Amino acid sequence: MIELTGKKAVILGGRTGLVGQTLTEKLKKNNLITIPLSRSDFDPLDEESMQALLEREEPDFIFNTIAYTMVDQAEEEENRAHLLNTTLPVSLGRLAKKFGCKLIHFSTDFVYDGKKDSPYVETDATNPQSVYGETKLDGDEKLLQSGYPDILIIRTAWLFGPHKTNFVKKIIGYAKEREFLSVVHDQKGSPTYTPDLADYTIELLRHEATGIFNVVNSGKASWCELAAEAINCSAINCRIDAVPSSSYPTQAKRPPYSVLDTSKFTEMTGITPRPWVQALRDYIYNHIGNIQKD
Repeated sequence: MIELTGKKAVILGGRTGLVGQTLTEKLKKNNLITIPLSRSDFDPLDEESMQALLEREEPDFIFNTIAYTMVDQAEEEENRAHLLNTTLPVSLGRLAKKFGCKLIHFSTDFVYDGKKDSPYVETDATNPQSVYGETKLDGDEKLLQSGYPDILIIRTAWLFGPHKTNFVKKIIGYAKEREFLSVVHDQKGSPTYTPDLADYTIELLRHEATGIFNVVNSGKASWCELAAEAINCSAINCRIDAVPSSSYPTQAKRPPYSVLDTSKFTEMTGITPRPWVQALRDYIYNHIGNIQKD
């Protein structure tokens, strides 16, 4: 295991992103020097400016939490999705190799087609069903093919947490205004709390992990189950009606089952991710209790 105190980290998306902001906080708590960046600080596609930043700061780690995540819009904006989800990570991989720093890149459960009925492990075949999934997978594969060994790719899913709007926060807001909500029941995945994701990412750093790791909270849920649990924890009187995905047609196809197996993470760190229900309660009690404040 390596000591992280005093190490320096550049966090792309660290000022504004759902993952990036929490990751920056957690890195600070672990005594790393953090340099959080947003797109207003730099052009993520300008490799020369990024190179100048790395020359100046000499970081030990580059965290890439930036992605084109508008899943449906990506179907019509394939080039923009490709630039952020494929071109950017490849560029960062090149720079990490040049400056000898570790690259930590975040990926997605959308690289799978959802035809399994048991949790996906890192070695399972990929088969994305959307432009978003295709461009994210392309980024992952090109990084692994780069020949630079010090790359960690973290596949995660169904994110909720402080600092930014997410599914859970939206559902609670809607539930306060409506008598009932219709939520999809035939998509199952791994709800993941961003503070836990950040903690587990830092554990992988300590253990000098490289390659692909699934990092999500334990357990599985449908969107309907996640919504119902969030409303129940918030003590809001709102009925949840389970409906099929066909009730809400989308441009991009979602995997019907994208639960991720975290055995590899546990073998590396000795940590079993806590259940998503427990993490959800933490989020609601600590951040959504007064939703106006969050």
